[in-house]
Amino acid sequence: MEIILKEDVIGLGYKNDIVKVKSGYGRNYLIPTGKAVIASESAKKVLAENLRQQAVKLAKIKAAAQEVADKLAGVALTISTKVSNAGTIYGSVNSLQIADELAKLGFDIDRKKIVVKDVKTVGDHVAVVKLHKEVSVEVPFTVVAEGAPVVEEAPVAEVEAPVEEAPEVEDEVEEAAE
Repeated sequence: MEIILKEDVIGLGYKNDIVKVKSGYGRNYLIPTGKAVIASESAKKVLAENLRQQAVKLAKIKAAAQEVADKLAGVALTISTKVSNAGTIYGSVNSLQIADELAKLGFDIDRKKIVVKDVKTVGDHVAVVKLHKEVSVEVPFTVVAEGAPVVEEAPVAEVEAPVEEAPEVEDEVEEAAE
């Protein structure tokens, strides 16, 4: 007997799979409990149409997640927290604090989508934001002591080396070789 599963059944298959089962298992358990329907020609056509429409919806959701991931790729966060004299954090930095910092930057991301390892020290760390099952982005963040001055990197001025220095070094090497 061929049936179409309406939900995941452990050991049998996943939702929308067409599987063959013994007729007693299908008629007495799967169909009455609403876990499956008989795979008639019309049911197969309905399934094909539903899968086609679902694929379009999933593609839009994935594209939206990829767009957010591209925006998050250039973001670096700074989280200030209370720190002991030894440099360890009271408690730890978790996904809730990262979600709050992202919200301040205009990103509305559920904290359950943020994966962070145990952060109990001051320094640079990385959080992974899972926006979709196929789309995730790493967000670097720095943990600093509360009340510590925030150091911003100043642009480095370009300094050109005098052209005369390079030949002198070469001349000295040549003289030493002779």
